[in-house]
Amino acid sequence: MFYTVIGTQWGDEGKGKIVDWLSSKADVVVRFQGGNNAGHTLKIKEKIFKLNLLPSGIIRGKQCIIGNGVILDPWALEEEIQILKKQGIVINSKNLQIAENICLILPLHIILDEINEKNRGEEKLGTTKKGIGPAYEDKIGRRAIRLCDLSDEKLLRKKITNLISFHSVRLIHFDKKINEADLINKLLKVFNKISQYLAPTWKILNDYGKKEKIILFEGAQGALLDIDFGTYPFVTSSNTSSGQIFAGTGFGIKDNHQVFGITKAYTTRVGSGPFPSELFDEIGNYLVVKGKEFGTVTKRKRRCGWFDTILVKQTVQINGVSNIVLTKLDVLDELNEIKICVGYKIDNSNYDYLPFNENLQQRILPIYKIIPGWKSSTFGITEWSDLPKNAQNYINYIEEVIKTKISIISTGPERSQTIDRNNILSNI
Repeated sequence: MFYTVIGTQWGDEGKGKIVDWLSSKADVVVRFQGGNNAGHTLKIKEKIFKLNLLPSGIIRGKQCIIGNGVILDPWALEEEIQILKKQGIVINSKNLQIAENICLILPLHIILDEINEKNRGEEKLGTTKKGIGPAYEDKIGRRAIRLCDLSDEKLLRKKITNLISFHSVRLIHFDKKINEADLINKLLKVFNKISQYLAPTWKILNDYGKKEKIILFEGAQGALLDIDFGTYPFVTSSNTSSGQIFAGTGFGIKDNHQVFGITKAYTTRVGSGPFPSELFDEIGNYLVVKGKEFGTVTKRKRRCGWFDTILVKQTVQINGVSNIVLTKLDVLDELNEIKICVGYKIDNSNYDYLPFNENLQQRILPIYKIIPGWKSSTFGITEWSDLPKNAQNYINYIEEVIKTKISIISTGPERSQTIDRNNILSNI
């Protein structure tokens, strides 16, 4: 069986907990896109683990793979490995493999990312400045340095020279310099530390598939940040949708595949871009504080707003989501009334989807359905019948509008604090 976990909003939906749960059942856990610009926080037996590149299954001792769709900062990877080892996590070539054709983030890319963001002025995208975008640009431009290139020093030197030469005009203009010899030495040094993980991961994965292993594909960012289907240009530089699994790993399309969509009980976003249901009042501030809405990687305060059924329904359809996992319901416990965005009004027209045109997006007026609050705690509840009636009504209404089962409700950070409404998790 094959499972995928994706965020159905702009990220930070609480994927870590459900990924950890599923990874405990899985044989293999796979990353298929993004880089160290995304973060997962796992709490296991009072221990906190922060992950940026490594699949969450590494904490459980599972077979983990970082696919070719990921963009890899080798120094960030080595640092993350060392931190986890100090926390008692075993990481070696037996439980971690990295695609030999994965493309690398270099210090050059971080410099270019900072230049690009600064040049945008008031139109900043709000990137993490981790070099993700420029690295993907070099990948598409067919000039990237791949992990396998580090095994051939002669080839590496040639490719580094060509890469720096390509970017030289821009670097000179902004008075930035790259020491070519120093960069090559640093790459060779870090390769000595991580070369043991290099492998033909596409072949390994397909072999596991033939053996009917349980494989979990772990999305790193929200679907609304997808380069094609997100709120462009305020998106990440990769495809965050479930369709990227196959291109980002080399794993062939299979029938027995379930997609879990992680959805926060309200909506948040980090950085710039449209946000139809955003709140600018005391309730918005309440959600920030109550929900502890600060970015795992950036530490930036997240923008908060009401649940948007239009966006979630759209990402559900694009990603083939079979079950919704609703998180952070307890954040809404103290509110007298709760609004749900059920449609958009742009000028004199109503929309039941998010149009891609940026000017239209800026003119969206949300249409709300008001639901009475429940004014009692849902924290830690494990049975559907124990939820306050109005909380049940809230969930049922969302489920009806997005036309997808909300099968799992997270009521706290611990694995035990979960309502497995349709016995989905228990049957895996």
